[in-house]
Amino acid sequence: MSMTAALQPGAGEIRATEYLAATRDHVLWGRLPCAGDRPVLEIDPGTEVTIDTISHEGLLEDQGRDPRAFFAAQGVDRSFVLDDAIALAASDYPRTPADGPHVVTGPIGIRGARPGDLLKMTVVETTPRVPYGVISNRHGKGALVGELPAAEANVSIFAELQHTLEGLQVGALPLVPGGEPVVRFPLRPFLGIMGVAVAGDVRPHSVPPGAHGGNIDINLLTVGSSLYLPVQVPGALAYVGDPHFAQGDGEVALTAMEASLRVTVRFDLVPQEEAVASFGELVGPMAETSEFLVPTGMDEDLDVAVQNCVRAALALLEARYGMDRALAYAYLSAATDFDISQVVDIVKGVHARVRVADFAGVAAGVKRRG
Repeated sequence: MSMTAALQPGAGEIRATEYLAATRDHVLWGRLPCAGDRPVLEIDPGTEVTIDTISHEGLLEDQGRDPRAFFAAQGVDRSFVLDDAIALAASDYPRTPADGPHVVTGPIGIRGARPGDLLKMTVVETTPRVPYGVISNRHGKGALVGELPAAEANVSIFAELQHTLEGLQVGALPLVPGGEPVVRFPLRPFLGIMGVAVAGDVRPHSVPPGAHGGNIDINLLTVGSSLYLPVQVPGALAYVGDPHFAQGDGEVALTAMEASLRVTVRFDLVPQEEAVASFGELVGPMAETSEFLVPTGMDEDLDVAVQNCVRAALALLEARYGMDRALAYAYLSAATDFDISQVVDIVKGVHARVRVADFAGVAAGVKRRG
C-alpha cells in the first residue's frame, strides 16, 4: 500500500476554510436528509467546503460492524483504519434492518436556496483517506442475482491502492484469492452520493436515487465536474457520501471500489429563471464536465430509465440551444452515448454524454430561448 499515513479526522491538508468532519452528529447512516432535518453547517452560495466522507464497507452488520477487526484480517495496520469510521460503527447510531448501507455527511444549508432554484455542486478536490478499498457482492443484489455470489456467504473483495512508476494511482486485485495484486486499473475518485433534502418529514432510503440526487453513481463526477440538482426545500440541505476510488458504468457486482475520501465541494446557486433558460424545466439531476452536458434518466425499469434520459436530453437541447425537437432527436441518435450509470440500486440510472464542442458553432444570440 502506498500512503505514509491515513487522513484521520482534522489531520493533513484541509483545502477550504470551512471543514466538516464525519462525526456521529454530522452524518446520516442509511437514510438521506428531509425537510425536517437541521443543517450541521450553513454557508453562503459560492462557498467551498472540505468534507470528510466514510465508506460503509467494513462498518456494516454483515461485516461485523467493527472496521478494526475487518481490516486487520486484510493485514491493515490499526493506524490505517479511520478513527471516525471506528467511532461510528461502535456508536449507538439507531440503525434498523430496513436502512440502507451508505454514510452521508451533512446536511449543509445554503442560504437563500429556494425550491425552483438549482444547486450546483462542483467537485474541487478528492483525496484518498486510506490506501485500500472494498468491492462487495451480496446475495440478492447485483446484476447476476442467483448466480453470484456462488457460495453461501456474501463476498467482499479487498483492493489495494498502488502507485505506478509514472506516479499514477491504480487499484490492484489478484487473479486468484490469496494471490499477488497484479491486475491494475486506473482510479477515478468520485462521490456516489451527492444530493439535496426531500420535502416532508420522512428521510428517504439511501439506496434508490431520484430527483433529489442521492445514490446516482455517475462516475463522470470527478474533479472539475458539477452536479445540478433541483432544490426541494428552503436551504437545499445538501449532503455527500458513498465515496468511490473507481467504478465501471453499470456497477454490476453491487458496489464500486468503495473507499473513504476527503473532498472539497463548491456550492453555487442558480436562480430559477436562469436555471430554466440554461437547462429547461429540470426535474432531476444533471451533471456537467469540461467536455459533456450529462442529463439523467431513472426508473426501476431500465427501458423507462433510458426513455426518461432521452426526454431529459431533448429538453436540455431545446432550452439551452433552441434546437428543434425532431432535429435534437436525430442529433442524439447520431452523436450521443447513453450510458448505464448503475443497475443495482433498485432505481436504475442512465446518463447521456452530450458533447459541448458539437455546439461551438451555435451563435450566442440563438443559444437560448428567452
